[in-house]
Order: sequence, then structure tokens, then C-alpha cells
Amino acid sequence: MKHFGLLFLVTASLLCMTACGGAASAPAESSAVQTTAAPETEAVSETESAESAPVSAVPDLDSLPAFAVTSENLHDGIWDPVITNTNHGENRSPQLAWEPVSGAAGYVVMMADTTADNWLHWKSNGVTGTALSEGWASAAEYVGPYPPSGTHSYEIFVFAVREIPAELAGKFDAANADASPVLESVNVSADGSAGNILALGRLAGTYTHGD
Repeated sequence: MKHFGLLFLVTASLLCMTACGGAASAPAESSAVQTTAAPETEAVSETESAESAPVSAVPDLDSLPAFAVTSENLHDGIWDPVITNTNHGENRSPQLAWEPVSGAAGYVVMMADTTADNWLHWKSNGVTGTALSEGWASAAEYVGPYPPSGTHSYEIFVFAVREIPAELAGKFDAANADASPVLESVNVSADGSAGNILALGRLAGTYTHGD
């Protein structure tokens, strides 16, 4: 009888120790769960932050859909003197033509001297036709090439747009070393969203001082 009583006390003690040990381990498991939850919360926060990051409104010209632009004033890569603002020219904007772009509300036409920090020679907004005669642009929108020396490259950009921009950025008849504000003003819609440019037509030629 004494042996059984002693065995009972030992068994009871062991059961108590086991139960107490199990109860004591519960907070440790809870702590482990709390420790692993924090990184998951941080990961979600980082993902949401990445999704909300603003997208640049400055278009990559080389990645835009392209369409062909032609001019009767460009021969073998050289602009006719008639389009220049020199003693040899008449300061008349070049003749241009291109095929209509589906979905376009109109076009923006620009000419820049890419040799001289994007000197802006032509800036016409709200063009609705696809054929511009020689001398079409007004003096307020066009000043022909007049390189001070050497050979300069003059590139025409015809942007097909979803909606006509309210206003175009860029200094007319002046250098625009950073063309980003100019391009952004064409590519941003009235509601502030990017992607207003549907496609781009380009045409480049040179003119040499004294020709």
C-alpha cells in the first residue's frame, strides 16, 4: 500500500510538471507567430507602395507606333532653301503629308534643330488635316532654319494625339536642351493621364549655312 501511495504521488507530480510545461510553452508559440507576422505586413506595404508609384508622362519616342511623313521640300536628305529664314530662303514652312491615324483627334507638328539643343523652329497645335501646303504655318508658329555656321540637322515631328493639348510647352525660336516638358505637354490628356500620343511621324534633313 505504501508503494502504491508513493507511486501515485510520483505520477501526480509528473503529470503536474507535464501540464505546467505545456502551459508555459503556449506564450512562446504565440510570440513566434507574432514575430513572423510583422515581415508579411511590411511586404504588403512595399507592394502597395510600388503599385502607387507614378508613371512618367514623358514618352519614349523610339517605342511609339510610327507612320510615314513625306515632304516635297526635302531632297536627298537636304531641305530646300525656300523653307529657311536666310538670304537664300523665303521662311516658308515645308509641305508635309501623311496618312490619317485611326483614333486621332488631330496632330501636333514641330520642327527642331537637333544640332542646337532642340532649337524649336515650328510649333503648331490642333492640326486636323493630313496635308499641309508649303507656307501653311503662320509666322507665330514657324521660323525657318538659319544656322550660324556649318551643317545643322532639322527634324520634323508629327504627333497623332487622342485629344488636342490645351497648350504646348517649350520655348519657340529658342533652345530647349531638356525636351521633357515639351513632350510631356503633348502626351498628357486634359484629365492629367499619360498616353495622349497615339503614334509619331518623323522626317529629318540638313541645311548648311550659306547654301
